[in-house]
Amino acid sequence: MIWWGRSYLLVLGWLYSVSLVCGGDIVHHDDSLPNRPGCNNNFVLVKVPTRVNGKEKEEYVGVGARFGPTLESKEKHATLIKLAVSDPPDSCTTPKYKLTGEVILVHRGNCSFTTKTKVAEAAGASAILIINNSTDLFKMVCEKGEDVLDINIPVVMLPLDAGTSLRKFVDANDSVTLQLYSPKRPAVDVAEVFLWLMAVGTILCASYWSAWTAREEAIEQDKLLKDGSDELLQVSTTSSRGVVEITVISAILFVVVASCFLIMLYKLMSFWFIEVLVVLFCIGGVEGLQTCLVALLSCFRWFRSVGECYVKVPFLGAVSYLTLAICPFCIVSAVIWAVYRQYSFAWIGQDILGISLIITVLQIVRVPNLKVGVVLLSCAFMYDIFWVFVSKWWFRESVMIVVARGDKSGEDGIPMLLKIPRMFDPWGGYSIIGFGDIILPGLLVTFALRYDWLANKKLKSGYFLGAMCAYGLGLLITYIALNLMDGHGQPALLYIVPFILGTLIVLGHKRGDLETLWTTGEPERPCPHVRLQPQS
Repeated sequence: MIWWGRSYLLVLGWLYSVSLVCGGDIVHHDDSLPNRPGCNNNFVLVKVPTRVNGKEKEEYVGVGARFGPTLESKEKHATLIKLAVSDPPDSCTTPKYKLTGEVILVHRGNCSFTTKTKVAEAAGASAILIINNSTDLFKMVCEKGEDVLDINIPVVMLPLDAGTSLRKFVDANDSVTLQLYSPKRPAVDVAEVFLWLMAVGTILCASYWSAWTAREEAIEQDKLLKDGSDELLQVSTTSSRGVVEITVISAILFVVVASCFLIMLYKLMSFWFIEVLVVLFCIGGVEGLQTCLVALLSCFRWFRSVGECYVKVPFLGAVSYLTLAICPFCIVSAVIWAVYRQYSFAWIGQDILGISLIITVLQIVRVPNLKVGVVLLSCAFMYDIFWVFVSKWWFRESVMIVVARGDKSGEDGIPMLLKIPRMFDPWGGYSIIGFGDIILPGLLVTFALRYDWLANKKLKSGYFLGAMCAYGLGLLITYIALNLMDGHGQPALLYIVPFILGTLIVLGHKRGDLETLWTTGEPERPCPHVRLQPQS
């Protein structure tokens, strides 16, 4: 783990470059969204299940227009309607034949959306499907100057590939029927509950591991002090256990590094670039999974002796036999995930590798005091707000949301995320949380528990419980905001940072420990015989 000491800032910047909680957005944005009578619908996704010659075929997804009546929310209430193709294809002029309640399929262009709809309605259509000129979905709005619209048929846009497929069936004289309905998302999905538990549980495990390690190091140092062995003490502190402490300067530079990584992801996002990220994630996941498994198995007597026997490996130095035995399993696990990552079950492997990596980072990287923690989280707080909200003014879209969803990659997003499939959402998809939303708050939570253990504080009188509750509450409010914003990605640190920093500062001031927390980050231990075990 020596490489952490030199490159931890780059690693943290890479892991934190995407810090977002997301539940699935609707469509891409349009800059012109007039809202007036007859043109004030909410933009909603629309399911379009199809039947060809009576047999069920593919189900397409479109987006409803700003105008027209709202659609049914349940499939059983949606009417099965026959599809017809417009002639002329753009439906800007009266069709050559009279319609008798069919859904008319038209191409985008040559006239406004409202003009196409009025022509189709006058011709007898019961609904209109507009084929976009790309595979994206576009928000259909009213034209300027149209004060009141009287449109009584539903209007739905389909992507180019869906429209082309439907047109082929009709051109082949097949009987095509379809339904139009827009199911509503549940207020809360079970996936968000499990994701909350995963994030809180990950920080909880990492905190206790970090505190236990810090306590063992302190006990060892006190034994050396008691024996008066200055030389051994110097060797002990310099050789450390691969722990890296963040400084104020590195906390500030970290945000700069993370921003550079995010811009690079945004500009270079493509299939091959995602493949590079997958390789890097696998390397980090193997390292994290191996570290966690070695530490866990070493707690058992049967594996302890194997973990204390070392062999010299070229380029790696001294490696325990236990590490050598576990390493192939970790590598195979990462390779299996990489090969099958497009399958529906791949999120399990991604979460296991991700959680292992996060716990390892929180064990190795430490915040030495509250001052560094405040600087780090304050910078991350501004980073989140800028790249989720403010970046829209420069890039005409939220850079972080685009990167997290992998819009330009042709895949389901970057791998530096924990995700769980939305179980009861009719639209499917995943609820996700970025590594940064766990790692950065986790650094301060683990600091709080280390301080409590070294200061022999009970759970109720310490700072860990308050910090842990503050993180859980902040993340919970993030999910509430996520659902209120209809799945639009939320910067979790916008809600988490004020809770954690406010809790630690207020408790520290109230208990008289704020100066110690702010400066040294460790309680005074004037005597090596001090009792370091936490009180029960």
